[in-house]
Amino acid sequence: MTASLTRVLVTGAGGPAGIAVIRSLLKRDDVEVLAADMDGWASGLYLVPESARRIVPPGRAPSFVDEVIAMCAADGIDVLFSTVDVELPGLAARRGELSAAGTALAAPSHATLVTCLDKYRLAQAVEGKARIPETRLLDRDGVGAEWVFPVIIKPRSGAGSRGVRLIADRAALEALGEDQSVLIQENLPGEEFSVDVLAGLDGSVIAAVPRSRERVDSGVSIAGRTVRRPELSQTAADVARAIGLTGVANVQLRYSSDGVPALLEVNPRFPGAMPLTIAAGVDMPSLLLDLVLGRPVPSAVDFAELANVRYLEDVFLDPADVLVSENAAHSEGPEE
Repeated sequence: MTASLTRVLVTGAGGPAGIAVIRSLLKRDDVEVLAADMDGWASGLYLVPESARRIVPPGRAPSFVDEVIAMCAADGIDVLFSTVDVELPGLAARRGELSAAGTALAAPSHATLVTCLDKYRLAQAVEGKARIPETRLLDRDGVGAEWVFPVIIKPRSGAGSRGVRLIADRAALEALGEDQSVLIQENLPGEEFSVDVLAGLDGSVIAAVPRSRERVDSGVSIAGRTVRRPELSQTAADVARAIGLTGVANVQLRYSSDGVPALLEVNPRFPGAMPLTIAAGVDMPSLLLDLVLGRPVPSAVDFAELANVRYLEDVFLDPADVLVSENAAHSEGPEE
């Protein structure tokens, strides 16, 4: 008797991370991949057969989690991979309902997600377990602390460099007033690296792959390389254990003035540059699928040093095959 295929739903099919996960899982002959996005023009939808394409509400929509749980039940989904930040907390909070529908969620715990998505809470969780920059709230005590200027201010929540500013001196810091949704941090002057981390369901770190971001376009790495720097892998592994990571996360590190890698932030999801980590020998989407299904995986997976450049790739299809979506993005700039 032929074994039935494992049915996997990947959301965020329009983003680089979603496409990386879809392509990884499509290489397996024991998996049937379904792809979902809020936008019918999402390119990853068209990497799977027409019958496997789904439209979902935006991740912030009140109905999002309800509709995804219903979709998983209707489609007989065995494992759900979400690759979108805003979707993850809501899904993780209702992991039990997904499980009752027969679907395992391939994502960190709700507690880990909450920690990662609040940079102040993250710094508190990691302090004493890995190097973190001096971090204070933008309140009276924080402003009055002994700082070596310049310092960085950034929102407690939010991804990437949005809202990050360099503050030159105390007068400029005091002029900001008080706002506990903002952090003051020690400025780290050294090189920045991303470390893709895979942790088992018991929290053991299976792989920690550092990579540089040699070229970045709109916040996405379009050229980079994996690097063997044990201190980066070790620091990222220490961070992962400190936050109770299970599954995949991207740990952002930057060297301090004394040459020690320190934590910037943790993105508790697959990164857009995941294809480089996969090509370097650590296929994290496939390994995580096996972990979630209770199948054996190696206790440690090594990687090769490898560089990559990225380019656009076209998928051509009949206009009638484009899914209709009220959330379709519309170009507002000049045609390229």
